[in-house]
Amino acid sequence: MPKAPGGNSNQFRLDEAVELLRNTPGTVRALLDGLSDTWVNCDEGADTWSPRDVIGHLIHGEEEDWIPRAKIILEQGQARTFDPFDRFAFKQRIAHKTLGNLLDDFAGLRRRNLEILAQLDLGPEQLSLRGTHPEFGPVTLAQLIATWVAHDLSHVCQLARTMAQRYDRAVGPWKAYLSILNK
Repeated sequence: MPKAPGGNSNQFRLDEAVELLRNTPGTVRALLDGLSDTWVNCDEGADTWSPRDVIGHLIHGEEEDWIPRAKIILEQGQARTFDPFDRFAFKQRIAHKTLGNLLDDFAGLRRRNLEILAQLDLGPEQLSLRGTHPEFGPVTLAQLIATWVAHDLSHVCQLARTMAQRYDRAVGPWKAYLSILNK
């Protein structure tokens, strides 16, 4: 079995993927719930996302990306190309919601999607089925689910990085030791 840097297995395992997917809403809630608007609306500059935007994007992904594309793979395979995913379509949806509402929406949608994923009772044969991504071409169901996990982790890092940037100057010389501020 090939090893990734650091000695971790690079092989996809659905049970491990589900563990992380299940925990993401709680992780995000623990990081953001109860914070002032100053924290949840900060960004890294023009054309970047605030933590609030990230939650909106995650919600949109729960509704339009992961499970819908998994169903396309299982039901139609490569015969139907995935619908393009509009990464910015969340803007209208979140405009008048509180952060608490958004966190609740994300948690509820994720819970529902993991229930659907469990009901699919996926085995190695299904996980190797292919669909067609509009940009990348053929992709497997396992790759789609692995991307869902990495996407979650990417946005958890983005949340932390965006908020850390608020104190970029405030930390003074310690910035030299803070990799989150030196990327």
